[in-house]
Amino acid sequence: METLETRPGYETSLKDYVDSEKSAVDLMNSVGQLMYDRGVELVFFRNHLLDLSISEVIKLFHYAEKVVNKPVDVVTTADVARGLLELDLAPSKIDVGRLAHEFKASGISEVKTFLSDHLSGFIGQDKHTFKPQDVVLYGFGRIGRIAARELVKQAGKGQQLRLRAIVTRKLTDEEIIKRAALLRNDSVHGAFKGTVIEDVENKALIINGQQVQLIAASNPEDIDYTSYGINNALIIDNTGAFTKRSDLERHLKSKGAAKVLLTAPGKEVPNIVYGINHKDLDIENEKVFSAASCTTNAICPVLKVVEDELGIEKGHIETVHAYTNDQNLLDNYHKGPRRGRSAAINMVITSTGAGTAVSKAIPSLKDKLTANAVRVPTPNGSLAIMNLTLKRPIKDLASMNDLIRNAALVGDLVNQIHYQVDPELVSSDIIGDTCCSVFDSNATIVSPDGKSVVLYTWYDNEFGYTKQVIRLAKHVTKVRRLVYY
Repeated sequence: METLETRPGYETSLKDYVDSEKSAVDLMNSVGQLMYDRGVELVFFRNHLLDLSISEVIKLFHYAEKVVNKPVDVVTTADVARGLLELDLAPSKIDVGRLAHEFKASGISEVKTFLSDHLSGFIGQDKHTFKPQDVVLYGFGRIGRIAARELVKQAGKGQQLRLRAIVTRKLTDEEIIKRAALLRNDSVHGAFKGTVIEDVENKALIINGQQVQLIAASNPEDIDYTSYGINNALIIDNTGAFTKRSDLERHLKSKGAAKVLLTAPGKEVPNIVYGINHKDLDIENEKVFSAASCTTNAICPVLKVVEDELGIEKGHIETVHAYTNDQNLLDNYHKGPRRGRSAAINMVITSTGAGTAVSKAIPSLKDKLTANAVRVPTPNGSLAIMNLTLKRPIKDLASMNDLIRNAALVGDLVNQIHYQVDPELVSSDIIGDTCCSVFDSNATIVSPDGKSVVLYTWYDNEFGYTKQVIRLAKHVTKVRRLVYY
């Protein structure tokens, strides 16, 4: 009787996969050495490689073939990564998938010869230097804790941002232990892949070997950060308590603070969607910035592509948003309409400012968009539905998707748009996605005349948004690495 094990090709297929696993191990060894010894981060066609399992790495090669249309093999990619170890590279972020594809197409036989030519501007540690920037997290809620995880994960040579302190209102021994537990465990994003040690005596957390000072303060101007050895710091305010310029500037009255970044829409301050309008910033003179909202960051990349390529006459944005701490777990008083009803068992219609906020990042869309929101009983993972009337009609559905696909793979928005082809995609699948906008290509609708389109983009309203905050933090503090994408 024929079994799976005895069918022709079984052993060959298994051997090929095991060989791929061995090459993937080799690749990941180079990824680790380059990151922690050289400050060089490798990505694979936009996808991060750090902390991936071997199976997840191999899966990325299927992504390269199916979505990017640039098939490369694991062996060649591992060879290219090993070749990078032989170069004296400055701190940088390099797409090893792109390099491997270009190497195969070049006809050059020697990896080192190819890399030396392609990355000549990256060779030499003295070509690109910067000092790591001290960062203080003012508040330690959902966004604060995710930001802390990401900041400490990027430690090592070439580190751009250093988490030095966390500010909360109270700081008893019990508070320190409780906050450490919340950092260590997360019901949505899972356990922290590292160590968190409470140093109650010194009022600090030791996170992956990095000492992070805990500071209690009711008013931002009362803090002297220099007494903790913190200077010229970027204060990331994730409390949501301060949104006006005058309130946010109170941070600048504290000793050791240099700039402020708000993780919410700000009033009278620049609202920035990284990848869209960050280059317009006057980072030499401006000291207060806003990273806008998670929804604004989700819809702006797609809207930018459509506006630039086709023009938008008008549109409506409907967001299907996970519930937040602003809502009640059970029915109770709330100053806002409907938000007092139980978030865990109701869909709740509410307002969103994302429609008008878009124009701060894309001025040409001013007064062209309306928006509303429905909060739904999921703890994280949201969806924006964009119903747009176009100035110039699109040929067909495939052409519409190709516009977004190209923007996701080439240009200024490769870190913002993740082009998804999975026909079974649901909200839990996008949790932990590093992009702020996960475009669902299978959900796209185009009218027969090509003048109206409905586009769907998912977003992790916690993690994906926090990645945007960190990108903006690196930009405003001028700790940017060389990039080969």
